[in-house]
Parts: sequence; structure tokens; C-alpha cells
Amino acid sequence: MCGIIGIIGKAPVTPLLIDALKRLEYRGYDSAGVATLINGHIDRRRAEGKLVNLEARLKVEPLPGTIGIGHTRWATHGKPSERNAHPIATDRVAIVHNGIIENFQELKDELVAEGRRFDTDTDTEAVAQLLTSYLERQMSPEAAMGKAMERLRGAFALVAMFSGRHDILMGARRGSSLAVGHGNGEMYVGTDALALAPFTSRVTYLEDDDWVVLNSTGCTVYQGTTTVERPEKKSGLSGALIGKGNHQHFMLKEIYEQPAVVGDTLQSYLDPATRSVRTPSLPLDWTKVSRVTMTACGTAFYACMVAKYWFEKLARMPVEIEVASEFRYREPPLPEGGVCIAVSQSGETIDTLEALRYAKSQKQILLSVVNVPESAIARLSHAVLPTLAGPEIGVASTKAFTTQLIVLLNTAIAAGRARGTLSREQEEKLALAMIELPARINETLNMEDDYRRIAESTLAAARDVLYLGRGSSFPVALEGALKLKELSYIHAEGYAGGEMKHGPIALIDDAVPVVVVAPSDAIFDKIASNFEQVRARGGKLVLLSDAQGVARLGAKAETSIAVPDIDPVVAPILYTVAVQLLAYYTALAKGTDIDQPRNLAKSVTVE
Repeated sequence: MCGIIGIIGKAPVTPLLIDALKRLEYRGYDSAGVATLINGHIDRRRAEGKLVNLEARLKVEPLPGTIGIGHTRWATHGKPSERNAHPIATDRVAIVHNGIIENFQELKDELVAEGRRFDTDTDTEAVAQLLTSYLERQMSPEAAMGKAMERLRGAFALVAMFSGRHDILMGARRGSSLAVGHGNGEMYVGTDALALAPFTSRVTYLEDDDWVVLNSTGCTVYQGTTTVERPEKKSGLSGALIGKGNHQHFMLKEIYEQPAVVGDTLQSYLDPATRSVRTPSLPLDWTKVSRVTMTACGTAFYACMVAKYWFEKLARMPVEIEVASEFRYREPPLPEGGVCIAVSQSGETIDTLEALRYAKSQKQILLSVVNVPESAIARLSHAVLPTLAGPEIGVASTKAFTTQLIVLLNTAIAAGRARGTLSREQEEKLALAMIELPARINETLNMEDDYRRIAESTLAAARDVLYLGRGSSFPVALEGALKLKELSYIHAEGYAGGEMKHGPIALIDDAVPVVVVAPSDAIFDKIASNFEQVRARGGKLVLLSDAQGVARLGAKAETSIAVPDIDPVVAPILYTVAVQLLAYYTALAKGTDIDQPRNLAKSVTVE
């Protein structure tokens, strides 16, 4: 959520700020703005809606200046409007902010009592007014920021620019990500390395409660009043990575990247010559682990659901899955020596980060499955199981999800081998199925005309859609429903097939499409029974199965697709691609904003 960029440059920075904000559009936003210093004074341009509106404003009212800050805002306090758009400014300071200031009302009441007038509905303005109050007491910007950090509560990242000070920018973080980029006589600060990629590959990642002072030659990082060292690292991201190529949307590009990124991830976790799993060295002995707890949000939570089936089946381990936003507030008892696995695309998801901190307080061994090895969740963990999806720009997760599943499956296999619950022959069989997976995904992608046909003829006109699955296909049904909701704004729900008769069957009529995820596995007959229950009540059935399943049930469905044959253990990964394509083409038929669905954000950094 929200994107931050700040630059101390040698030339006018507004075009660079806009370029960086475009790279941060994937995070989700509903207004945008930039501010620079002109002859020592703060000047701003802001606009509601997408960046094109801000660019149009800048064409009419250009904004010079060699130091500046920019922001894309996802509204939390105060509706989306130009008035509430960032940068938020007084005559002394301009602020861009990601996250939430939890004690903003307390600060606001105090500042209003001093005679200060607030012009926005944002919690951010409390920070701007607080800094201004300190500056008017003759504090330096450095002293003001240090003092403000003592007062602020919440999870936030912010960057401040001060009137009359063309030589410094200041940043601070607590909970939300913030990175410093090092240039040649220029310095940058932004939400993440992707925003900084066109400018520099030399990046310093700030830690919680750090605040930083940047000038044109470097930066000084503080914790409280003490200077601290933070290493400079080389980022592997490229400024060219965010192009759509020949695809209409980032999401479609990322769907089509899945054979490659699944293959890349497999190369890190699987030896094709010996058909054996090779996970990174972990600080644990699987034979002594009493319980695995997995925690995540949204799509990543469904990856945990699939992995629960794998760990229980292959490693015979007790597994609990937890929605991260509820986990720490329940304060569940966790056995000492247990393992907690956090799953997050960005590695900055605030609910998952806080859940991991709770698990740490309960003496769990912390593992993280993340796409950003330098992220906050990765740094908190005892070990990282990285995915190799590369930057994912589309808000709706696709390739990040399938690579998460690859990592979790290989980890479950490694646990099973260590515990003696999985034979060498079984490991080889699963390894072979995974080796074949990129080719099977490619075959699924080659059936795009079938998915487009079903989307246009059956799903796009629906008001409600149900998804059914059993066993490890149940989480795929949930993921399919989530993708359809996110992209097309059609109400969709996923259910375990056996639960249909316990309530949801009341919704079935000839206007409700029902997508049935049904690979030919050990419980195919059970989902076939649920299929018949829907058919008997006039439901409009869409069957996703393999050739054998389509031969059995296809004639009874409104329409069907024969997904390539695959080992049932690996099937959830392949069928995920199928439900992604259904959602994509449904949204395309409806004309919705596929890469940036309304109200959604890529990296959720507020509770």
C-alpha cells in the first residue's frame, strides 16, 4: 500500500519522481502527488485518481527543483481526494507517509490546543504539524525528527523535506519498509528497491525504528540519538523488469512467466539428476518438531492451506494454519520447539510480520517463504526459503503464489524424508512430477481460447459464482473465487464440495455458474457426487478436470476444460493456473482494471 520516493539530485527531479511512482503503481493507490523545494519554499502538485491525472496537472503547472518527494496514496484516514493526497505540508515541512499513525488523534488534539489548524483528514498531518511545532521551537530538522520518533506510535514509513534545506531529506520507519539508494552525488529513498532500480543498484535497507538523514554524498542512520551502521547491498533488480512485453496487462505477462519462474524455483530446490529435494540448510531437526504453524494473508494463506495437506500427507506432521491478522490477537499456545512458517510475496505484509513476532515470543523456529530476501519478514526469520518469481507488478498474485507452492511442496518432501514417512521411491516420483510441471503449465497456457470462451459465455454475465473443490483442490477453489472477486468484481465464493449440502446449495439455480475443480485423484468420486447434486438443481456447471475426469463428467457440464494430466499431489499448482486464466479473461470481458483492481493494494502494510 502507498508508494514513497525521495530524491536529492543534480537536475530537476520531478520527471524522476513520476517515473519512480509509476514503478510503485502495483502497490495500489487512489491519489498521487509530488513536492519540491523552489528557492527554499515547498511547492506541490497533487491529484485524485491515477498518475495520468497528476502528469496532466504537471504539464500545465510544471514543478522544477532538484530535491523532491513523491507519493501514491491508498486512503486510510480521510477519503481519496486532492485535499488528502500526499505530500502533506505546512510552510516548514512536507511529508509523504505509508502506514498508520495510531496515536494521531492524541497528537492532533494536543497540537490543536497549541493553536494549530489542520487542513486535511489524514493521520499524516499530525506528523507534519508535530515536526513544524518542534522546528518553530528552534529545533534543527534532525532534532525534530528524533523527538518525533519518540512520540509516534503505529506502523509507518515516512520521508520529510524541509523548507530552506536543499541539502537534506529525512526518512523513518517502524513496521513499513523503507530503503535508501546511493548514487554519485545523488541520494534516493523509497518504499523498496524496485522504486530505486532505475537510479542505483546500491541499497541500504532500514530496520525498525531507524531514522535517516540523507545528503548528496551519503546518509547517517539513527536509532534514538545513537548512530548505527546499516550495510549497503547490491540489488539485483533492473529498471527494465517492469515492462509488459507484448502482453496487454502485467497480470497476463506474469501468468505466462510461470513456466519459467516455476522452473527457476525448482532448480534451487530440486536436483533433476538424482530426483531429490535440496532445501536450504535449516536450523531444525524435522524429527523433533512437534508442530508446524503456518501463517499468511489472502492468496498466501491459500498456499498455506495447500501446504497443510502436503505436510500432513507426506511428513505426517500436525499442522495449524492461521490467518495472520487474527493469529496474534488470539494468543494461541505454541509448543516450544515448534516451527512457524510465514508466507508473504512482499515480505512486508504487516499482519504476517506481527504474527511472526508473536511466534518468536513463543520460542518458535521461524521460517519465511518470501519473494524479497531482504524484506522485514525475511530478516526476522531464522531461515529464509526464497521463491524466485521475480518482481510481481499485478496486484492479484499469480507467479508468486505458484512459486510459493513449489517451495512449500519441496519443504514438505524434505520433512517427510527426514522423518522417514516418505520413501526414496516416493520422493523420486514426486520429483519427476515437478520436473514435468513447467511443460504442463505451458500446455495449460496454450488453451487460452477455451478459458476466454468460458469467461465470455458463462462467467462474465453472472452476478454470483461458486467454486467447489475437495482435498487439496479446496484451497484452489478458494483461490479461484478470490481471483474472480479481485479482478472482475463478481461475487464469488469457494467451498469444500462436501459442504454444499450444508447451506450453500440453497444458492444454486440456473443463473449461478459453479466451477468444479476436479483432478482425477483418490476423492474424484466424492466431488463427482457434489457435481451431480448441483446438476440436479439446475446449476450451470463449469468443469476443470483432466481427460479422464472430462470423459466421465464433461457431457453433463455446461462447459469443461481438460487440464493436462499431472500427479495428484502436484495438481493444485497446475489447476491454480487454470483458475487464474478464468479470472483474467472474465475481467477482460467486463473491462475492469486488471492490474490495479479498485480498493486493492499489492503490499498491505496497514492493519
